Amino acid sequence: MSPPPSRRLLVVHHTVSPATSALLSAALEGARDRAISGVEVVTRPALTAGAVDALEADGYLIAGPVNLGYLAGAVKHFFDNIYYPCLDTTRGRPYGAFLHANSDATGALRALESITTGLGWRAAQKPVVVFAATPGELDAVRELGAALAAGLMPD
Repeated sequence: MSPPPSRRLLVVHHTVSPATSALLSAALEGARDRAISGVEVVTRPALTAGAVDALEADGYLIAGPVNLGYLAGAVKHFFDNIYYPCLDTTRGRPYGAFLHANSDATGALRALESITTGLGWRAAQKPVVVFAATPGELDAVRELGAALAAGLMPD
């Protein structure tokens, strides 16, 4: 008997602070829950993730800080690198995101929506904006990771 087909969740992150690192750990814990099967969770730093990573994935979790009211440069760099190589091939794939903000995330959310709309990705979950990495916010990010991975489970 062959193993079930594997799906891949690509987690692209820019985690430069203790808070964003804790959030990433929570998201990965959720995505790797033992109840979720047939899904490989692959993590890549935003500055090194590329088009091949995105093309090989079935879904995406984007994670990083909000810097000066906008997506972190590293996250934007990821999108800049994959945009044209992935433009047609990845249309319709699900994504989710969590952003760590000190105050306002409006500009970052607007940029994320604009970029993912251009790519034709579909929001499988509403983006989670975190301000202090409280236990409740960590739970929300853990649930986000689990929901994205569970949504990729093979039939």
